[in-house]
Amino acid sequence: MMPLTMAKAGETVMIRKITGKDEVRQHLAELGFVVDSTVTVINEISGNLIVQVKESRIALDKTMAGRIMISC
Repeated sequence: MMPLTMAKAGETVMIRKITGKDEVRQHLAELGFVVDSTVTVINEISGNLIVQVKESRIALDKTMAGRIMISC
């Protein structure tokens, strides 16, 4: 496992774990970041990401993206 911040633009990865406080995990779940779902990295700038989750594109700062653990 590695944090989402390690994924490169164009990669589609599987979410394996979400860390952080309950309210942070709940917020990410409401945005579509749930364990065993896929995320595609659209763009990366200085660790901040734009990702596609289901049918939505979402911007994440590197702190929030670092809470999402993935596998390729």
